[in-house]
Amino acid sequence: MRTSRTGRAGQYAALLAYLVFLAFPFLWLVSTAFKPPRELASLHPTWIPEDPTLANFRQAFDEQPLLDAALNSLAAALGTAVIAVLLATPMAYVMARRRTRLARAAIGWVVVSQAFPLVLVIIPLFLVLRNLRLIDSMTGLVMVYVVWALPFALWMLVGYVRAVPRELEEAAAVDGAGRLRTLVSVTAPLLAPGLVATALFAFVTAWNEFFFALVLLKTPEKQTLPVVLTHFIGAEGVADLGPLAAAAFLATLPSLVVFALIQRRITGGMLTGAVKS
Repeated sequence: MRTSRTGRAGQYAALLAYLVFLAFPFLWLVSTAFKPPRELASLHPTWIPEDPTLANFRQAFDEQPLLDAALNSLAAALGTAVIAVLLATPMAYVMARRRTRLARAAIGWVVVSQAFPLVLVIIPLFLVLRNLRLIDSMTGLVMVYVVWALPFALWMLVGYVRAVPRELEEAAAVDGAGRLRTLVSVTAPLLAPGLVATALFAFVTAWNEFFFALVLLKTPEKQTLPVVLTHFIGAEGVADLGPLAAAAFLATLPSLVVFALIQRRITGGMLTGAVKS
């Protein structure tokens, strides 16, 4: 009994240490965003600002077009999430239900493709988009984001589809439903937690993406929020720390809010699906 309690206490301690490790950068970012210049330059930094101020936020909006950049990022993220889910759902259904060598090879390729470095694919993507005249356009950027998010989204949804009992689809087939109708009317509703989780993944990936947006978007008015954040760093690498922290804090909020709003739906939907199975 003592051994069991000791092991459980060790697990809780490890989990707490991991949570502190994850939370430390964000908490320090929040603290920095509200500190005045005097405290930012102090040799003895504190966790909680002694004289909190909103001046960093006002300066950030005055120096850079954060609102326009946020709208650009929102458009790219929403477009990526919707298109990735629409494309991945039927593809995942086929790969999960037809367990052939080709399907297994496709799933393996999906996993391997995630190991490709961005530098390896940016030149071919740039050439393709240039031929399509989609450089410096939101359409071209969303296409790239969808291509980059689709493999992992597909891999996620394959697992969710396999968790749906085949008996439900067979019953629908007996009633005369075709594959498409079965997918839309029977399987898709049971995949709601997986669809939401996949859309969230695609949204956050596109919202936080920097490299593709930096290379493909040249017009300042079209740049996304991660790219605009780099404008707070001077030519010599000196950062305007207060406004940069304030802008980075604002850029982090949408991902946190989206996850907070749908996490119960994801968990509740998974439990409901488990009971129905």
